[in-house]
Amino acid sequence: MRLPWPRTLFARLMLIWLIGIVTILATSFALFVGERSRSDRSALFEGIAREISASMDVLDHLAANERGPWIEALGGRRLRFSLDARPPENASPVSEHFPLVEALRRAQPDRKITLYSQQPKPGGPSLHHLRLIAILTLSDGTPVSVRLPMPPLLGIRELPSPERILAALAAFVLGLTLLTWFAVRVATRPLSRLAQAANALGEDPNRPALATTGPTEVALAATAFNQMQTRIREHVAERTRILAAISHDLQTPITRLRLRAEEISDPALRTRVQSDLDAMQALAREGLDYARSLDATAPLQAVDLTALVDALCQDAQDMGWNVTRQGATHTPCRAQLVALRRVLWNLIENGIKFGERVEVSLRESDDAIHIDVRDHGPGIAPDELERVFEPFYRTEYSRNRETGGTGLGLAIARNLLRAQGGDVTLENAADGGLIAHARLRRNSDTH
Repeated sequence: MRLPWPRTLFARLMLIWLIGIVTILATSFALFVGERSRSDRSALFEGIAREISASMDVLDHLAANERGPWIEALGGRRLRFSLDARPPENASPVSEHFPLVEALRRAQPDRKITLYSQQPKPGGPSLHHLRLIAILTLSDGTPVSVRLPMPPLLGIRELPSPERILAALAAFVLGLTLLTWFAVRVATRPLSRLAQAANALGEDPNRPALATTGPTEVALAATAFNQMQTRIREHVAERTRILAAISHDLQTPITRLRLRAEEISDPALRTRVQSDLDAMQALAREGLDYARSLDATAPLQAVDLTALVDALCQDAQDMGWNVTRQGATHTPCRAQLVALRRVLWNLIENGIKFGERVEVSLRESDDAIHIDVRDHGPGIAPDELERVFEPFYRTEYSRNRETGGTGLGLAIARNLLRAQGGDVTLENAADGGLIAHARLRRNSDTH
């Protein structure tokens, strides 16, 4: 089964660093332990070989009848000499390449040397604790056996217990993880800021430029991002100017056509032509409003949202619309008054077109003020909840003369809200109808 690969750069760098460092640590530890053990044993066996060699030289200079009393005196803490040269029970010869054999060969090249290992008896020490017996021959041919005690008594240091090794490794990995987390976070934080700036760019092309500080690669990426933001801002401004110019210049020929339509003698034809001119003029007017919404730079001011919604509800009721308010706000919000009025009126008008009855609900949260405009119409398909904010897009249900519009109302509302730090989304109500969720930041201050 293929293991899942982390999706974030932060997690991938953490994983790569930890696996690499832990692998290097484990390899280094294994090599260190092996080399340390080999070095310790080599030094130990060299010392034992020199001690045995010195003792054998002493015995060589003694008469045969004097060697017995000296055997006990020559034996030290680690060595036991004996003139008994019989091979021990359960013993087997040790390879000539054993470190102690090689050390004895170097110290006593002219002597006959045989090294045996004696297995422990059943129920005795573990197989790790073997006894070593060396049999050497004096210059007169007399064999001498040298019994070495178990490795712990020889001074060979054993490895720490597995629990201590695991605890030390765990502590090291924990410290390494914290250090890696800090290093990777420092390295990836500029990328996170760049991603946040890219997300915010879609809502506000006029946002402040990114700081071009930090490592060279990050500074270059921030500089390129700022240049892209400048070009996007210029393209949006150019498109806005073109759209505004076209929408404005269309007013004059439409007015001339309206005057000439009055000269048409056929009343039915004159009515149809005037209806088409009204639609063209509404489209030009909406296009001009949309262009202006892309460049909403009016100053922010304190707005009593409850009073504003009450005024809009009254205006709608004067037109025969069924519009009511629910809830209230207790603190003024900072917003662009004219733009906010246009947003709410567009949402109310859109709800009346498709739902006939509209409720406007106000509520506050810790960081935002929420305005919900709900109608009781058929709602829209889930895949169109976001597409209806595209300029000139209309649902299939709205493509008729009674309910159809220009397809710019919701696009204008979103542009005007985003220009003052807010946003608007749509949601189908569980019991029917459509809800427009408008949101404004409590301390909106984008300009």
